[in-house]
Amino acid sequence: MGQPKQTSSVTPLRAMSRAVSFAALSCLLLGQTAAFAQSVSQPATTADGRSAASQDNRTTNNPAAFDAETDDPAVPTANGTTANADDAQRPAIADAQSGDDITGSILDDDIRRLNTREAPIDEALPRRRAAESASTAETPGIPIGTFVLRPSVTQSINTETTKDGDTSEHRAFLETDTAATLTSDWGRHQLTVTSEGAWQKNISGEGEEQPSLKINGDLRLDLSNDTVAHLTAGYNFYREDTDDPDAIADATQQSDVQEFTAGASVQHDFGILRGTTALALSRSIYSDATLSNGTTVTLSDRDQTTGTLRGRVGYELSPALIPFIEATIGRTLYDETRDSAGYERSGHSYGAKAGVEVDLGEKLKGEVGVGYAMADFEDSRLSSIDTATLDASLLWSPIRGTDVNFDLQTSIQPSTTAGESGYVSHALTTTVTHQLRDNLVGTMIGGVIWRDYQTDSTINDELVYTAATGLTWNINRYLDLTSTLGYELTTRKDGDDSQQFRAGVGLKLKR
Repeated sequence: MGQPKQTSSVTPLRAMSRAVSFAALSCLLLGQTAAFAQSVSQPATTADGRSAASQDNRTTNNPAAFDAETDDPAVPTANGTTANADDAQRPAIADAQSGDDITGSILDDDIRRLNTREAPIDEALPRRRAAESASTAETPGIPIGTFVLRPSVTQSINTETTKDGDTSEHRAFLETDTAATLTSDWGRHQLTVTSEGAWQKNISGEGEEQPSLKINGDLRLDLSNDTVAHLTAGYNFYREDTDDPDAIADATQQSDVQEFTAGASVQHDFGILRGTTALALSRSIYSDATLSNGTTVTLSDRDQTTGTLRGRVGYELSPALIPFIEATIGRTLYDETRDSAGYERSGHSYGAKAGVEVDLGEKLKGEVGVGYAMADFEDSRLSSIDTATLDASLLWSPIRGTDVNFDLQTSIQPSTTAGESGYVSHALTTTVTHQLRDNLVGTMIGGVIWRDYQTDSTINDELVYTAATGLTWNINRYLDLTSTLGYELTTRKDGDDSQQFRAGVGLKLKR
C-alpha cells in the first residue's frame, strides 16, 4: 500500500507571511495616496479661497447659478470652511494691476505734469447766448387770428433839387412811407402779403410829386414732400418819371401807371432733377398826362396785357449747387391794334438761358445765368430787338453784420415813341449794409443803367448813375431815426444831361 502524502509544517507559515506582507504593502500605498491628496488640496484652499473663487466665477457665469447664489450667499470651500460670496468673487491677487502699471513702462501724462491741466474757457463756463441786436430784432407784430401783421410808418422831411440842362427846380416836401407784412401761422402752407407805399406833399418850391403803392401776395401750397406750388397776385401804382424815355415832354404831371399781376408756378423734385413751370400775367393801364398849359394827352393806346410761360430744369449736384436751363415765351397784346402814331405794337418775346443756383447758407446765395432774348412786333416797320443776356442776383455776407446785395438784369423794354421799337436795358445795382454799432446801421447803394438803343434808332444811348447812402439809428425796437442822401445823373450823347439831388431825415414807427 502506498504511503500517505506528507504536508510540511512550513507551508501555513509561508502563506501567512505572504498575506501579512500584502496587507502591509497595501496600507503603505494607501497612506502615500492620502498624503498626496492632502498636499494637493492644501494649496487649493489657501490664498483667500482661490479655488472657491474659481468655482464661484464658473458658477456666476450661469444665470441660474447666479440666482441660486443670491439666495444663499454662503459658499462652501474645499477645506470645509464657509466664505462670503463677495469674497469668493474677488480676484486671486488683491493688488493685481496691469502689466504697464507694474513695470512702469507707460506713465500717465498728468503724472509727468507739475501743474494740473486747466479746462478751456468754453468748457469751464457755459456758453452765453449772444444778446439780440436792436437793429436785427424783429418786432412782435399784431396777432390777427392765424396771421401776424407787422406794420411800419415813416414820416420824413426832404429836400430835392432837379437840374435838366439850364433849367433847375427845387422843392421841399413831406413824405409818408408805409409798409406792412402779413404772414400766416399755419402748420402747412403759407400766405405772405407785403405792401409799401409813399405819399408826398410839397411844402415849398416846385417839382412833381411821386406817389407810389405796391401790394404783393404769395400763397405757397405744400402739395407733397417733393411738390410745391405758388399762387401770386400783385398791384403796383406809380407815376412815370420825367427821365423815362416814354415820358411826355413839358408835362407838369406825367401819366399814372397801374399794373396788375397774377401768376402760378409748380416746382417738383424728380430725385436729382428739379423742374419748374410758371405762368405769369400782367396788365398795364396808363392815365392821361397833363401839360403845362392845362391840356391833357390821352395815353390809353399804351394799355396792354402780357402773358409769359416759363420752364426750368435744374440738376442738383449738391444742395448748394444746382445748374439749370430755362426757356421763356411771351405774348403782348395792346388794347388798340394801332397806337396814336399808327404802329401795331403787339408782338412776341422769346428767351433762353443757362446758369447755376448757389446756396451756401448765410455766406452766399443766389443765381447767375447767361442767355439770349428777342422781341418782335407785328408791324414790319418796327425792327426786332435781340440781345445776349447776363443776369445775376447774389446776396453775400463777407463778415458778420455786413451784407452785400449784387443785382444785374438784362431786359428788353419796348417803346411807345413813334418809329421806335425800344431798347435793351442793362441794370447793375449794388447795396451794402453794415452794422456800425449794435443799434446803428449804415447803407450804401450804387447803380448804373445802360439804355442801349438799336443802331437804326434816332435816340442815342443813355447812362443813368445812382448813388445813395443812409443811416438808421434804432432808438428802441419800435422807433428808428432815419437819414438819407442820394444823387442821380443821366447822361446823353445828344441833349442835355439831367441831375437830381435829394436829402431827408425822418422817424420810423414800427410794430
